[in-house]
Amino acid sequence: MKYTVKSTALSAVTGNVIVGVFEEGKLSLAAQTLDQLSQGAISQLIRTGDIKGKQGEMVTLRLPNANLERVFVVGCGKQGVLNVRQYKQLIKNTIQAVKATNAEQVYNFLTEVQISDRDLYWNIRFAVESVAESFYQFDHFKSKKSDQHSALQEMVFVVDSAQQTEAETAVQQGQAIGLGVRCAKDVANCPPNVCNPAYLAEQAKKLIEKSPHFKVSVLGEKEMAELGMNAYLAVSQGSQNEAQLSIIEYRNHPNPQAKPIVLVGKGLTFDAGGISLKPAASMDEMKYDMGGAASVYGVMNALAELGLPLNVIGVLAGCENLPDGNAYRPGDILTTMSGLTVEVLNTDAEGRLVLCDTLTYVERFDPELVIDVATLTGACVVALGQHNSGLMSPSDALANQLLSAAKHSADNAWRLPLGEEYQEQLKSRFADFANVGGRDGGAITAGVFLSNFTKKYEWAHLDIAGTAWLQGANKGATGRPVSLLTQFLIDQVK
Repeated sequence: MKYTVKSTALSAVTGNVIVGVFEEGKLSLAAQTLDQLSQGAISQLIRTGDIKGKQGEMVTLRLPNANLERVFVVGCGKQGVLNVRQYKQLIKNTIQAVKATNAEQVYNFLTEVQISDRDLYWNIRFAVESVAESFYQFDHFKSKKSDQHSALQEMVFVVDSAQQTEAETAVQQGQAIGLGVRCAKDVANCPPNVCNPAYLAEQAKKLIEKSPHFKVSVLGEKEMAELGMNAYLAVSQGSQNEAQLSIIEYRNHPNPQAKPIVLVGKGLTFDAGGISLKPAASMDEMKYDMGGAASVYGVMNALAELGLPLNVIGVLAGCENLPDGNAYRPGDILTTMSGLTVEVLNTDAEGRLVLCDTLTYVERFDPELVIDVATLTGACVVALGQHNSGLMSPSDALANQLLSAAKHSADNAWRLPLGEEYQEQLKSRFADFANVGGRDGGAITAGVFLSNFTKKYEWAHLDIAGTAWLQGANKGATGRPVSLLTQFLIDQVK
C-alpha cells in the first residue's frame, strides 16, 4: 500500500474521493465543495435520509459530472467529538467499502475531520495504522489463500501545503509502526510446531538484512548453563526444543558510548504449564505466550524503518514449557543467575523464571533503562480485561513516560502498584522467594518477583496477557504493545 501527501484542490481531483459528513446535516469543507460541484448531490443524500451523518454510515456515489468515479461519503458523528477509537473504526469501515470496489487510488479528505484532543499528525498516522490493520490477514498455512483481493494500491492524504512536512512524518511513522505490528502478529500467529525458540532466533538474525545498525547474537543452553541461568533452563527441561536467547543490538546513537534502552520479551513459544498442566480448553492459545518477544521483534522492525538515533537492544527470551520425565517440578529450588534462590510452587508460573535470569543477563549492557514485556499473568486479564496492558515500575518518571506513550499511541496501559508489602506473599521457608504469591494481587506479585532482579538499573514491566491476542471469532494476535513501545522510543529522541 502506497501513501502520498498532496496539497490538491478537490476541483482538480479525478477518480475516487472520501469525504465526511456530520450529524444535523453538517458537511465538511470537502463535502461542501463537492456538493457545489455536483449540483447538490450530497445535500440530496441528507434530505432523503440516505445518510444522517452518524458514525459508521457509508454511501457510495457516482458523480461523472464532477469528474469523479466514486465518492465515498462517510458519517462522522457529531462534529468535534470523534474520539480515537471511533475514528479508527471509521477508517476501517471506509477501507472495507473502498476494497469492495475496483478503485486503485483514493483521495482521503477525512484529514479535515477533527479527533478529540488530536491534531493532523494523529489523524494521518492513525489512518495509516488502521488501513494496515484492515489489510492484515494470516493465511500462511492455508492450502487455499484468502480471496479478499483488493485493487486499492494508493491512498492520497489531502492537506494544506503548510502541513506537508507534518503529514509526511505521520505517514512515515505510521507505516513503520504498521510494519512492526504486522511482523509481531505474523510471528505470534505462527503455530508452535513451526515457531519454536530456534525460529525466533532465525527471525532475529534476518533483521541484519534490514539495516546496517543491527547486530544479532544467540545464546543456546550450553552458554546459558555456563552463565548460571538455571531458572531459565529449568523451564526448558521438559522440551526437546532447545531454549535460545536472541540478542538484537541496534546501534545508531550519535554517541557510540550512549547507554542503550533494553527491551526484554518473554518468548514462551508454547506453554502447557509443565507438571502443573493447564486445562485442555483453549490451550492452543498458549502459542501466544511469546507475545512479549513478538512485540519486541516488531519494535525492532519498526526501528529499522525509522532509523531513530538511539541505541536499543531487543532480547527475545525463547523457551518452551512442557511436561515430560525431565521437566522441573513443584517443590524444586532453583539458583538463579543472580545467586538468589527460588522455590517452585507452580511450574505454570514459568515466565518470571525465564525473565528473572534474562533481566540479570542484560546488566552487562549497562542499560539506561530496561522494559520487559510479557504475557505474564491471568490475574492481569482479570484486573484489566483486554483493553489495558498492566504497567509496573518503581520509577515514577519512567512509568509516566510509558503512560504518556500509551495515551498518545492509543495503545492503552494502566499502572498497578509495586509496593514492598507485596514481597510478603513471596516468602518461602526454604528459599529466598517462592515463584508465586497466591491469588490475591497475582499480577502485582509477579511484577514484584521480577523487581528483585532489577536493582542495578531503571526498570518497568508490561503485562500484556490481556492485550496480546484476541479470542473467539476474531482470534489472533493484536501486535500490542508495538505502538506503545515505538512511540516511547520516538519520544526519547524528542
